[in-house]
Amino acid sequence: MSQGNIGVPVQVTEIDPEKLDVCTVLEVINRISGKWAIGILLEAIRGPVRFTELERAVEGISRRMLTLTLRNLERDGLLVRTIYPTVPPRVEYEATAMAKELYQSLNGLLGWAEQHRDDIAAARVAYDANA
Repeated sequence: MSQGNIGVPVQVTEIDPEKLDVCTVLEVINRISGKWAIGILLEAIRGPVRFTELERAVEGISRRMLTLTLRNLERDGLLVRTIYPTVPPRVEYEATAMAKELYQSLNGLLGWAEQHRDDIAAARVAYDANA
């Protein structure tokens, strides 16, 4: 398990160009559209947030799934984890500039879902009645 950084964000200095080719657009979309990622990102956009705050805010997520999702979002450069050298250690997660840019698109998607949720519910009822 990675200890992350203590007090400051980690800066990557050298990137192997061959490794960049591994990240496909579909992988990125799948990561962002995962069951828990959007809820976590929406909480982290508001400012630094601790693990237990995320656990309370993202309804239904297990500790294990929260840990895995946080690691993946950190790995993808959407979250920065900062560990403060206190006893016990305090860990905070914060959205990166890239995640804040993504928020604009998520906000549009959330607005669309809010605007059409009654239509979608009605369509489901109609479909189920005919099935």
